[in-house]
Amino acid sequence: MSSPEKLAGSVLVSGFDGTTAPDWLRRKVADGLGGTILFGRNVVDDEQVAALSARLRAERPDVLIGIDEEGGDVTRLDVATGSFVPGPLALGAADDVELTASVAAALGERLAACGVTINFAPCADLTLTPEDPSIGVRAFGSDPVKASPHVAAYITGLQKYGVAASAKHFPGHGAATDDSHHALPVLPRTEAELNAIELVPFRAAIAAGVRAVMTGHLVVPAWGELPATLNPKALTDVLRGELGFTGAVVTDALDMGAVAGELGKTEGVGRAAVRALIAGADALCLGGVSFEEDELNRIASVIAAAVEAGELPLERLVEASGRVAALGTPPVATEISPVDHRLGLEAARKALRIQGSPKLGGPPLVIDVETEPIVAAGPMPWGLGPHLTELVPGTRAVKVGVDGIATAIDAVHGARDVVVVTREAHRHPEVREFLSWLEASTVDFIRVETGAPGPITGDGPRIDTFSGSYVSLRAAAEYLA
Repeated sequence: MSSPEKLAGSVLVSGFDGTTAPDWLRRKVADGLGGTILFGRNVVDDEQVAALSARLRAERPDVLIGIDEEGGDVTRLDVATGSFVPGPLALGAADDVELTASVAAALGERLAACGVTINFAPCADLTLTPEDPSIGVRAFGSDPVKASPHVAAYITGLQKYGVAASAKHFPGHGAATDDSHHALPVLPRTEAELNAIELVPFRAAIAAGVRAVMTGHLVVPAWGELPATLNPKALTDVLRGELGFTGAVVTDALDMGAVAGELGKTEGVGRAAVRALIAGADALCLGGVSFEEDELNRIASVIAAAVEAGELPLERLVEASGRVAALGTPPVATEISPVDHRLGLEAARKALRIQGSPKLGGPPLVIDVETEPIVAAGPMPWGLGPHLTELVPGTRAVKVGVDGIATAIDAVHGARDVVVVTREAHRHPEVREFLSWLEASTVDFIRVETGAPGPITGDGPRIDTFSGSYVSLRAAAEYLA
């Protein structure tokens, strides 16, 4: 049997910097590191990702290679262009389960060609409160009964090509009003409410054969003071016991503020890793920031010391190691093909929600009101202006941030056809004020909302895309043109 320290390394899944595998990462993989997570900082194009995956797999065939490729606003493969498929909320709005499965299969085929073994998707969360800062368009909707078939279809489609799906963020992040990247959210739910709402999509995911479930850093008061990632009640009693899940439990990144907290990146993560393993987690993600070899060694040493001290049973670590290795099974061999937007456009068009008659009378002024993307998404191309500039000659496009509303107001004066593009306008007071000014003015404008629509209402012409993906923005532009 391997030593506790080697076993500890085998459950760690780490991020890194660069678009080629650094020497230290190749050494760690050869020595048994569980795997790695790819972010936008690691991606140039599909061919480069495939070469990177092959280089790591040459060190050890069963290395886990993971990615957060949800489609829509959260994309890594298309970080430079915007996603080739709409996100989950758009798929839920289209409400065609077979289409959802087809979109997921296209994504799974592409990931398999890139050598990815697990996709940390789909979100089995629900969009439950307008104040939620981290889910929104990443969920299939707010109704657990309607969202659950899409969760199951996405898993079935994605896993068709041997890429493991990972339903997240157990027990469900959608009712929380804090972002666990920064703080520890409390989920204001009783056990009865959880069973009736949040846990419904996770049951569907398990019934669909999902190979992994990712934990959320969320406190459920009925389960005690520990966040689910570190809580035996959540992972052992509920997820495995009551829901019957037998696959791998993957943590959300342990370097996030919700669990590492004030202890610092290395010490905080090491202790969080031990507690997560005791609670029943298997793969320990360390991805939001880049880790280096010495930091991974120190974290592994903390885990090994917990085994030596009798705090963490060796059998639990062996079990976790085996489940992580299973997630490194190479996917079905497929060929890299040029990115095809046709299926994504079909889904994006079907998802559009139209209010009034949003049609242009001539070349418009497009004002893209850009807000900070959620942490999980990060910077990515966004905006309707480039699409309408291409499709409607004479279009003027202006992009402003929330601190540039005065510029937007100046641009509107004298314009005839105005299109205002927002992303979850209800969450940004400056954007709400701008929309109120437009409503009170004599300006005829069309609003395009690309995020979760929220409570802002109005009877003017409007298009909701439910996604900021390339194809969703393209579909809205085609409709207007």
